[in-house]
Amino acid sequence: MKSKIKWAALGGLVLSFVSLLVHLFLAKSSANIVHYAGIPFMTKSWSQFIPAEDVEVPVNKKLWGKVKALEGLHPYAKPRSAYPVPITQNNGFIYAKIFGGFEKIRNSICDLVAVARLLNATLVIPEIQQSIRSKGISSNFKSFSYIYNEEQFIAALATDVIIVKDLPPNHKDARKQKQFPTFRPQHSAPPSFYLTNVLPKLKKAKVVGLIVTDGGCLQSILPNSLGEYQRLRCRVAFHALQFRSEIVALGRLMVQRLRYPGHPYLSYHPGLIRDTLAYHGCAELFQDIHSELIQYRRKQLIKQGIVNQELSVDSYAQKANGSCPLMPEEVGLLLRAMGYPPTTTIYLAGSETFGGQRVLIPLHAMYTYLVDRTSLCSKQELDDLIGPETPLPPDPLEALPAKSVKQQKEEWEKAGPRPRPLPPPPDRPIYRHEKEGWYGWVAENDTEPNPSPSDLREQAHRLLWDALDYIVSVEADAFFPGFDNDGSQWPDFSGLVMGHRLYEMASSRTFRPNRTYLAELFNSTSAHLYYPPHNWTLAVKAHLNKSLAEEGLNQELHLAKPKSFLSHPIPECSCTTLRTPEVLQSGKDSSVQLLYEGQDECPKWMEQSLAKSVVLEGNGEEFESQEDEVDSEGQPESEGNDQSNAIPSWEQGEDMDPDD
Repeated sequence: MKSKIKWAALGGLVLSFVSLLVHLFLAKSSANIVHYAGIPFMTKSWSQFIPAEDVEVPVNKKLWGKVKALEGLHPYAKPRSAYPVPITQNNGFIYAKIFGGFEKIRNSICDLVAVARLLNATLVIPEIQQSIRSKGISSNFKSFSYIYNEEQFIAALATDVIIVKDLPPNHKDARKQKQFPTFRPQHSAPPSFYLTNVLPKLKKAKVVGLIVTDGGCLQSILPNSLGEYQRLRCRVAFHALQFRSEIVALGRLMVQRLRYPGHPYLSYHPGLIRDTLAYHGCAELFQDIHSELIQYRRKQLIKQGIVNQELSVDSYAQKANGSCPLMPEEVGLLLRAMGYPPTTTIYLAGSETFGGQRVLIPLHAMYTYLVDRTSLCSKQELDDLIGPETPLPPDPLEALPAKSVKQQKEEWEKAGPRPRPLPPPPDRPIYRHEKEGWYGWVAENDTEPNPSPSDLREQAHRLLWDALDYIVSVEADAFFPGFDNDGSQWPDFSGLVMGHRLYEMASSRTFRPNRTYLAELFNSTSAHLYYPPHNWTLAVKAHLNKSLAEEGLNQELHLAKPKSFLSHPIPECSCTTLRTPEVLQSGKDSSVQLLYEGQDECPKWMEQSLAKSVVLEGNGEEFESQEDEVDSEGQPESEGNDQSNAIPSWEQGEDMDPDD
């Protein structure tokens, strides 16, 4: 009996050993399978994201194809009426200082060119204060040329406005002595403001200055009689404002790396910017120090008169009415509901993502290939873009240099008589991570310190990073905004990108979500976000597909265009190759028909060139439009326009398969 027990014990030991070997073998083999999933979040170089096999992956037309309903729209910003060439004998010079970030700078430059044309004046290259205030940046570039190509800007607008790089010497001296009048126009200043207040002073002094702080200096929607000024804005934004060659080269290289080897990619701009979050009172959507920072900034905006509400507001009520951004986790759930696979390449745009990597963790868990400029470009490539810079003053937090044994002995010998009284106990050491960044002041005082030289330099660098992100986002196969049409008076990055994509290729896939409707959808299934009912998925698909065309464009027309013309530059800067009878007979939605009815027909020469380009592209394959899309079970996504934005009844739907 004992021998049997021994043999049974021995057999158990052998089986345990064999099981251990099998587990070790499986662990080793599975590690090779999930190699990409183990890449740390946006820390490795782009070469580690490239698959081993150079295989062309078939593209899903329903996820990446063109929007057929908008294929008849084409860019056309040339003058369409009498348009005299400017002459040197004009009313004088206009110089301008532009404050703000990338979005405000780009929008303000377009407005300044239109104002110079309106006043028949010569425009001096605008001064970008965000690059001027940073001392010691690359001497190769300054002010306007830090991000834009001056020569291209002047040459492209030669038939619109006379532009010079600087004032004449005699006017420069007078400007230093503050002899010329200056104005601070509002963001929505009407043309009558310039004709009534600025033009008389310009004719008298021959030079006036404009200080632009609100991201613009001319109202967005102009009378029909000033339609040529709207097209001038388009020529400035989409043709004359070209980034300097180094930015363009690196931006195109990033696009090539994203599309290697033939993969499409989606660009996503979270829109998580501290000023915007503070303006709308979205502090409760964040945690810890980030909530305090938003509230402090909101208090400043209230003191400045920009915000006229209470300091503390219900952030969740704000989110329910669409005044707060879609969080990255919610965007990931929406993309997953649309059918974008986990292997989709998503480019994270924006030089500032308030909340840091913490808010991006859920999105990265759903989409492993979430990359930004730091994972696409090497540190050397980014440093070359910045150029040589003057070293910053020494950091007071740097550790003191270590003393040699000889120095310590000399100090000991020079010390006073011994025994000496013991020194007081040392304070707790201050570690670098407690002081680094713009948030280190919160725990010590109630007043935000002035920007340090390092902060000012980082603000200048952000202009370069936003320029790279702008190139990548405009060229993306699909674009998803996290926070556009925020209701503030400032232009936003997503709006500028969406307007550029609408002008350059209206049929490209640009999502224009309605945050109010999506907030209702998320609230209706908050307990089952990761395993929502099937009807919820169908509702998301129906809404986002409709946002690509008619519903999204109507929303932009009424919400975005009154704040920023460049976010919706049609119909002023576009034309159509479809004739009105063709539109009426096409059976398109009434809103799309209205969109085409307001368009001018493209000139004959343009139609011929477009026809040749279609022939060169090949068979002219047409992608299925969003109206014809069906779900995986062959069910139509919506039944009529009346129910497109209705919240579906979840009790009627089955739980979604997590692998669906």
